[in-house]
Amino acid sequence: MSAVNTSIKDVLYEPPGPKAQRRIRAATAISLVALAVVVVLVVRQFSVNGQLDPKYWSLFTRFTTWRFLGRGLAGTIEVALAAGAVAFALGMAMMLARISKYRILRGISIALIEFTRGVPTLLFIYFFFLIAPQFGLKLPAFWKITAPVAISAAGVVAEVLRSGVNAIPKGQTEAALSLGMRDSSVFFKIVFPQALRCVIPSLISELVIVLKDTTFAYVVNYADLMQNAKVLISNYDALVSVYLVTAVIYILINYVLNQISVALSRRGMPYALSGTI
Repeated sequence: MSAVNTSIKDVLYEPPGPKAQRRIRAATAISLVALAVVVVLVVRQFSVNGQLDPKYWSLFTRFTTWRFLGRGLAGTIEVALAAGAVAFALGMAMMLARISKYRILRGISIALIEFTRGVPTLLFIYFFFLIAPQFGLKLPAFWKITAPVAISAAGVVAEVLRSGVNAIPKGQTEAALSLGMRDSSVFFKIVFPQALRCVIPSLISELVIVLKDTTFAYVVNYADLMQNAKVLISNYDALVSVYLVTAVIYILINYVLNQISVALSRRGMPYALSGTI
């Protein structure tokens, strides 16, 4: 198989045949019609309830409204990027401990990974917001939302990184060791760079989840996109219109991240698979 044109879909799935393509087109058409019907019914219900009145939408013709939402969006992106960076660092540390030769480190890492993956993000937020200050740990609102979101994602990041490391053929490690390279040099110079390229799409997908988790910022009164949307709702009594516009903004951001993930997957997979296909 050519490494140049190989993608993850080529590896996992065969191209659909003529019958499958017809079924896919039919299912797509039916889904689009059903979606259109739902949209029409929702818009009609909005109209009946008066939610389409200009008074609920006129605020979006003002520059101040978009500037206020833009500030909230900037806050959301700042938290998401900071939480993503912290989650990657913590996940990297837990992954290294998870694959360590020392049983104690492996046990501690497994416990931490399962704990961070099993506890809901909101509980971590309540810990930093309500319990940590009682022990003298007083953090700014930014870190009260960033730290718990990062901790919640760290376990998943650790497992994603470990799956990438395990996907690299063991023969590469054995060949490097036979040449006299140290274990740490083999890992960081040969194994991990390839593993990272394999899992970049998965890491970006986890960043989407981190972005969604930032909507809990209202708990700590941090001015993110959702918090600023709530302020607009209280000022203009425009619940449906504000939430609808806010949802569209989140959808657009996640769509961009998804496209980045797809693009990186197409570029990264050939490199990762070239040695095995």
